[in-house]
Amino acid sequence: MKNILIYLAIVALFSLNSCSMFELDNYDLPDETLIGEVVDVETGQPILTDQGSEGIRVRLTEVSWGENVVPNPDFFCMPDGTFQNTKLFAGTYNVRIDGPFIPLIREDDRGVPIADDTQTIDLNGQANVRFEVQPFLNVEWVKEPEVINGKVRAQVRVTRGVTEEDFRAKIEPMGGYSNSFTNVTDIQLFVSYSSTVGYRARDERWSSQMEFSGASFNSMLGETITIESNGTIPEGRMVFVRAAARINYDTPRGSGTRRWNYNEPRQVLVY
Repeated sequence: MKNILIYLAIVALFSLNSCSMFELDNYDLPDETLIGEVVDVETGQPILTDQGSEGIRVRLTEVSWGENVVPNPDFFCMPDGTFQNTKLFAGTYNVRIDGPFIPLIREDDRGVPIADDTQTIDLNGQANVRFEVQPFLNVEWVKEPEVINGKVRAQVRVTRGVTEEDFRAKIEPMGGYSNSFTNVTDIQLFVSYSSTVGYRARDERWSSQMEFSGASFNSMLGETITIESNGTIPEGRMVFVRAAARINYDTPRGSGTRRWNYNEPRQVLVY
């Protein structure tokens, strides 16, 4: 008799909940859209970046329900310095980006805010944001890359996007400042079959780099730098090439990620 009563109780409980168990989820899928771009505050030119975690990181935090909330999953800019997210819920968001430029959020070593250039938006439908930043470096083509005996030879020019004095004025108050932060540490020539060529889309057989110690690169700022690809690229192949340079400073601070500033990709036929 006891077993029968237990069975009847279980059946009754299941009956009470069965309607809700088999109801379809009627919540709307997120379909709000955020579109953004990151440009040089001085020139208005896009901040060219990598397609991946070494590129410009975008962090959204929905603040509709208060300040102590967890950020949405990070995503990254496209190589041309633009970003888009089409799967967001309506709400109020703080938009923060981190990349090879003066940080938008700066605090001193006690956590006291110095600057906050993030943006807070109300998203309902589509919202557009534009960030004007100070890039660490500018990387430019001096001439179109050429092919010599199966190698790509590139000539580039690297200049500072922010002066050492301005960099120091904005970074030193954060604490732990070092004169080595502004040192150019390397120039990369990335080679790939992909038009999104960069650190994350490179062919290691042909990509090459030039490394510099201390402040040794300072005398080459603004000068023409020649860098060649490694190995021999097979004849008849179409490849994409791109140059990049970075300084000895990680963003966000303490992340260990030193991000490159890039120039535009070029398509090259190997003959």
